[in-house]
Amino acid sequence: MKLARLGPRGQEVPAVLADGAVLDLRSLTPDLDPAFFAADGPARVREALDAGTLPELPEADGLRIGTPLTRPGAVICIGMNYAAHAAESGAAPPKHPVVFHKSPSCLGGPDDPVAVPPGASKVDWEVELGVVIGRRCSYLDSPRVSLAHVAGYVLADDLSERAFQLELSGGQWSKGKSSPGFGPLGPWLVSTDQVDPGNLRLRSWVNGEPRQDSRTSDMIFDVEYLVWHLSQFMILEPGDVVLTGTPEGVALSGRYPYLSPGDVVELEIDGLGRQRHEMVETVVEGVGA
Repeated sequence: MKLARLGPRGQEVPAVLADGAVLDLRSLTPDLDPAFFAADGPARVREALDAGTLPELPEADGLRIGTPLTRPGAVICIGMNYAAHAAESGAAPPKHPVVFHKSPSCLGGPDDPVAVPPGASKVDWEVELGVVIGRRCSYLDSPRVSLAHVAGYVLADDLSERAFQLELSGGQWSKGKSSPGFGPLGPWLVSTDQVDPGNLRLRSWVNGEPRQDSRTSDMIFDVEYLVWHLSQFMILEPGDVVLTGTPEGVALSGRYPYLSPGDVVELEIDGLGRQRHEMVETVVEGVGA
């Protein structure tokens, strides 16, 4: 099952893709928000699909693709979760998961343009597997119960401004992670029954040239462990998103230039779809008014 939100920004319609059709979910829920996941929304969508009660969404092919869920309470990220990426960043593989946060306000659709922030000089791409929480997690007993608390998976780009992240952040990373548009998600949220999170191929390209190509089997800490581990330190609520880290092949390695306006970033994960976003100049509010 693939859940999506389609339409202009702020007017997205919740939908499900099934058997080649795009079906309207507004008879079940006003949006794919934390309340939807807390009320076991994905199960209710399956029941409606089985009953054949969902209407088609008119002209869906011409609609913008938004984030496949709206405004999570938290976006929790894992740093250096692939050994080769840790090495290219100049760090040893971590003994414990490295955790930081992105502001939920930075999320955007998979094909939306992304503005280079004013003063930025080191904007970097990071293809990542995103985990969407479906059930509240607090002090889980063990990693083996983690996946029962997951609603599905999304493709994500953990865009980063490395100077903000490493030179201006005072030891934490979120300044470099949370600029507007720095969290493209989607195109879909794919249900857990269709995804093996431990064996997915992740790839990225810049201006058509290959950059990253790895598999989630190369993670240092897998999805089960990460969800369990995070639950020991914070409550994960329905609709929260966990980004699980990026493999090697980013600009921070020194092998590639950082992103500039006009560059096009493309990302793909097996079964989770593809993104394409162009980097653009920032329009500063108030200038020229």
